[in-house]
Amino acid sequence: MGQFVLINPLCSEREKAERLMSILDASLKGYEYEEIVTAQEFADADLRGKKLLFSISLGESGINLEFYNMLKQIRLKRDLFAGSTGGVIIDGNSELFTKSVSRELVFSSNRSGCSFPGRPLVEGTRSLKNFNIQAQNLHMDNLGAYIVAGRQLVYNVLNVQERKQEKPNILMIHASDQKTSNSLSLWELVKEHLQGCEIQELSLRNGKVLDCQGCPYEMCKHYGDENKCFYGGPIVEEVYPAILACDALVMVCANYNDAVSANLAAFINRLTALFMAHKFYDKSLFGIVVSGYSGGDIVAQQLISALNMNKTFRLPGYFSLLETANDPKAILKSEGIEQRAGAFAQSILQNLKTGGCNSLQK
Repeated sequence: MGQFVLINPLCSEREKAERLMSILDASLKGYEYEEIVTAQEFADADLRGKKLLFSISLGESGINLEFYNMLKQIRLKRDLFAGSTGGVIIDGNSELFTKSVSRELVFSSNRSGCSFPGRPLVEGTRSLKNFNIQAQNLHMDNLGAYIVAGRQLVYNVLNVQERKQEKPNILMIHASDQKTSNSLSLWELVKEHLQGCEIQELSLRNGKVLDCQGCPYEMCKHYGDENKCFYGGPIVEEVYPAILACDALVMVCANYNDAVSANLAAFINRLTALFMAHKFYDKSLFGIVVSGYSGGDIVAQQLISALNMNKTFRLPGYFSLLETANDPKAILKSEGIEQRAGAFAQSILQNLKTGGCNSLQK
């Protein structure tokens, strides 16, 4: 067995996979690995406790049939990747689909136990315009920047380390109504089991939370270096210090039209200034999502793309708890909800460490 497993779904049109092959050749140089290319090989492999690199060629359609045969298996076997850590290199012959397919893959693999380091995705669109900034910063062309990113991802997957604390600091952020919220009721069930943790709860429901206004890069970086943002307010005064202090961020999200609420979206956007000066690779991300009807997976994927893929929060295995409840407090009557809440809390503790809980509410 090599240092990791390369899951490289067969692309029937080999010429369309040539660029991805060149990226892999450069990214994997010097490493030993086992390669899986067919769904049958995938089904026969034991992928628990492994270092994994998914590499997918999408072509123009955004569809790789061998990959979807593998994805079916990932979604049906909830312990397929238990204890494993993964990264994704995805290449397309279009400006579309690379991110959406990656979100589906990371979400589904995470539900099967796979963890992902911060920024686990390297994607190449047809034009490679998505590498304009990286190429500029590295003083090379876009293909060169693509190769550098692939090489860095392989290193990150192989060298990621869990940072466990004696008394982990958990920050919970929400924007819901305490009196009627099913998502907050579910959080309370989870919190009961988070013994030995320092918990801070921040509500973004009250007070004016301005969204990001797209300041020039230099201005954003200037304020970020001082742990500030030009627009100030509760995001800077309360949220920024709490983010810097926490070991884990728990996003408690009601599903609003298959998206996080406006205030939570604004919080994510406003993190950019802080992100300019501080990366979050050592902080874990968890999500609790309650939907009135359906679409919890879409909201969870939004958290993955925004906070794990872009803002570098680590994604532990089984990062999210997704439930359905409509009427106020209906979640409390959901069959088996206390057991599921307890199991989710144990998953958080296994990633961060254990203890009794001291709650600091705002």
